Order: sequence, then C-alpha cells, then structure tokens
Amino acid sequence: MESQIADVEGELKCGLEKVPWLPGFYAIPPEIQIAGSKAYQQGKIYGIDASSGAAILALDVRPGDHVLDLCAAPGAKLCMLADMLGSTGSLTGVDVAKHRLAACRTMLQKYSLGDRTRLFVADGTLFSLLPVDSSLRRVEGSTDLEGNENTFSEWTSRRSWKDRQRAKKANATGLQHLQATSEPELIYYGKHSGLVGLCKSDVLCPSADDAACTSGYDKVLVDAECTHDGSVKHIQKFEFWGWKTLDRRVLDAERTDNLLQLQLRLLTNGFKLLKTGGSLVYSTCSLTVAQNENVVQKFLSTHPLADLQKIDLSDSWPCRSGGIPKTLRFDPATSQTSGLFVAKFSKLPT
Repeated sequence: MESQIADVEGELKCGLEKVPWLPGFYAIPPEIQIAGSKAYQQGKIYGIDASSGAAILALDVRPGDHVLDLCAAPGAKLCMLADMLGSTGSLTGVDVAKHRLAACRTMLQKYSLGDRTRLFVADGTLFSLLPVDSSLRRVEGSTDLEGNENTFSEWTSRRSWKDRQRAKKANATGLQHLQATSEPELIYYGKHSGLVGLCKSDVLCPSADDAACTSGYDKVLVDAECTHDGSVKHIQKFEFWGWKTLDRRVLDAERTDNLLQLQLRLLTNGFKLLKTGGSLVYSTCSLTVAQNENVVQKFLSTHPLADLQKIDLSDSWPCRSGGIPKTLRFDPATSQTSGLFVAKFSKLPT
C-alpha cells in the first residue's frame, strides 16, 4: 500500500496527506488536478469530497447487502459503495439522466467495480424494482443476447438491431427523455449482479406496495438533487457561467420550491424500497435549512415507521450537529470540506 502511495505522489507531483478520521482517504492540495494524471487515467485513484465519503460510511454497508443508490450520477459515491460491498451482495444505481448514468457505467468499468452492479435510467421518485430474488427461475444456457430476447445473458455493449432501431426512432421523434417517466431502462449489469439467466419479465416487474418490507434493499442512499450551494467548487463555476445563471439555478424561489418537492419524493420513495430493519441515508450538498432539516421534518411527520438514527462514527468526525438532533452538517469552516447535510433513518417493523 505504501509503495502505491509513493507511486501516486510521484505521478501527481505532490504529497498525499492521510485523512485521519476517514479510512482510505488522502487529501491533496486544491490546485492539483487529478484528471490529467496517469494515476487517475489508469484507475488507481478517484476524487470525492471527504464529506461525501462520510455520508457513505454512515450507511455501514456490509458484505452481502443489497444496496440502492437512488441518485447515482456522477458516480464517485457509487464507486465507493461498490468498493465497500466487495464480492457479495448487489448494488443498484438509478439516475434520471441517461448520459450521466452512462458516465457512471464508464467509471465502474474503469475501476473494475461493476461486477455486482446494475444501472437503471429511471425517475428516482417512481423507481420500484427490488433486488433480484434468488428464488426466481433461471434459464440455463442463455448465451445469445440477440437470439433470446426474453432472457438476460452476459451484458455486452453491443446492442441488438431492434435496440438500435428503437433508439434511432426515439431520437428522430424526440422521445429520448420519455424513459424517465415510463419504465426503467437497464443500461448495464455486471456478470454477478444476479440477472444472468433470468427472465426479463420477472426482473423488470414493479414491486407490490408491501413487498419491500421483506424483500427490499438493506441500505439506501438518497443523495438528492439540490441547489449545490454548499459545494465550493460548484459555486466557483458561476464566476464563468455568469451570476444571472446563479440567480436562475440557486436563488430562484420557484425552482427551490420544485426542488423541495423533489427531495421529499425521493426520500419517500427510497424509504418505501427499504427493507424492515434497513438503513437509509439522506444527504444534500446544500447549506439551507429548507432542503435539509425541513425536508426531514416533513418526512418524519408522515412516516411513523421511520426512526432517525445517531451516526455512531460521527463521534470522531470534524462536523457539527444539524438543526435536528442526530443529523450532521459538514462545512468549509468546521470540517475543511464542502458543505453536506446528513441524516440516517432505519425502518421499524409494522
């Protein structure tokens, strides 16, 4: 491990400083751009804010867990979840934007972390597919993707003629965005994600309302879309984009109201897909109370089975308490990170 660190330091031309409260994390000077380095291009390292890493650790992912990342793009958190999961369990990533989810797929393949992952282009507020049920009937000898359209064979980037024609028609008629509001589109699944050999109709069947209590996800991450006002790097971009863009994307009251509704719906649906006894982490990189504590309070007021949990690991984290007990806030002043709000829930038995 130490030899690898030395190699990366040589390629980045800077020293790596171990983050003492976050295992496996190293800090680099802010002026260093890792994207052009050999270490990054060869899949030795990837960049993620330390506060985001803390949100992932709060989930306490264990080998064998079925994990759902309901807002998966741009993919760094998804990679960390896959890394923690190891060689058992499953990881499901969902995002409404196909091009952003395709970037997640590229990341998983680059870091060889996609073996137990499946990726769906879908609206996270409506997504209803549960982890693969081990009792589902498998069809042996399904190896020809085009020859057996009803069964999952090993994933390939090569698309069938019918899929190509369907995509061509969608592009021609402007229907490429309809997938977000209709059935989920599966754009990737790993060799050991549990899908190979299964009938597509069995896997892509929406779940019954109460099925998740016993067959849902063990861990769910809802890193919800927000105004990103807590992300220092994001806010700095407006210097180039123009401050009118800041007003439209961050300060506009109508957009904020729409975001609040979206965040609550994402949290609600994520909790619906959670197994009884499972854990859900809700986070945003906004510093506002409206997108954080207010969303949590509204959610708790209508979900008696949701139990707000203390994050035990946070006793050693450089963060402060949120406006609601047991919630956390990271910020540049307290934590030397971007701003992030974190709340953890468990699902009580009915």
